[in-house]
Amino acid sequence: MLRAPLRRHWLTLHRWIGLTLGPLLALTALLGAVLVVALPLDRAGHPEFFSARSHGTAVAPLEPLRQRLLAEFGPDANLTLRPPRQPGDTLWVMVRGPWEGTLYLDPATGAEQGRRGTHEGAYNLLFELHSSLLLEDTGKGILAIAALTYLCLLVTGVVLWWPTRWPPSLRIVLNRGLLRGLFDLHRTGGAVLGLLIAVSVFTGAYMAWRPLGGFISSALGQAPAKAPVVPKGTSTGPRLPLDELVARAQAVFPGQPIGYLQVPGRTDRPLRVRFRLADDPHPNGIGSVWLHPVTGEVLGVRRWQDMDVGNGAVVLIYPLHTGVLGGVVHEAITALLGLALAGLGLSGVWLWWRRRAVAAAARSHALSRGTAP
Repeated sequence: MLRAPLRRHWLTLHRWIGLTLGPLLALTALLGAVLVVALPLDRAGHPEFFSARSHGTAVAPLEPLRQRLLAEFGPDANLTLRPPRQPGDTLWVMVRGPWEGTLYLDPATGAEQGRRGTHEGAYNLLFELHSSLLLEDTGKGILAIAALTYLCLLVTGVVLWWPTRWPPSLRIVLNRGLLRGLFDLHRTGGAVLGLLIAVSVFTGAYMAWRPLGGFISSALGQAPAKAPVVPKGTSTGPRLPLDELVARAQAVFPGQPIGYLQVPGRTDRPLRVRFRLADDPHPNGIGSVWLHPVTGEVLGVRRWQDMDVGNGAVVLIYPLHTGVLGGVVHEAITALLGLALAGLGLSGVWLWWRRRAVAAAARSHALSRGTAP
């Protein structure tokens, strides 16, 4: 059992970490829980974005589509194509250039069915808030630091909760007022769900701040994996048609579905084709083929097993954080853990404020009675 002075130090540390970063953690956790539900609602509410008007299996050539998009968005625009995953899905094209957003196309005709800017629509806004606070890389760094600080909250909370007798009592008293009930929920809920929440928080920090993967690999003595580069002096001249480049990549992994096709605007950067290989846990696929955009030469091939530990771990961390690893049940658990973390953060702030208010009222009452020390 902690002695009173030491316990006060632990309590002070826990309290001030929670008061400074607790609301931010609560906000991002709440947004994460909402996103689990918002994704299917977004798809149901915008069928023009996600359901192709044509029902055939024919696929329009990609090179005319690329030419059309570059004519609209500029020759240096970077394009990321997401082919249909299921029959009836649209073809997504994520544009990064003078305009940033996603186009939704009929894969059979290439006709545009709709478009949304990066911050347009409720779902996109919620996602950007959750992943970067609308501050791009700066926001991702802030969220990563806040998420990793949760480990300090967890440790100090467990130390303060640690019982003198085992098994511990996990009773939550709800019939002695709101203050006592919230205190029990905060204390017991944090102890019981803390480790599960820590998994969700750490995976979120890992995805928000990508250098973390490099730090982990370096700590293990591994060189972080890097994408191949286009050799200097070989990027001049017309690029090969996009369909031919894709065919060359598919020859490396024949019969495997493509997750994403990343087409750089400049020819001094390689084109990357990401495949959803059968043994790849990542829903979008990490196995990749890089090609020279002008010559079509295969510059590099990498499966997820070939990556360093820090960066290769994303194949499990991404589906673990989003809940897709275990299907609907896992998604439900992910949403509930997000709500639990939001509740812990908000209840901690409320308990602190309420106890200060009660103490201030007691002092005021004592002064009015002339009994104050």
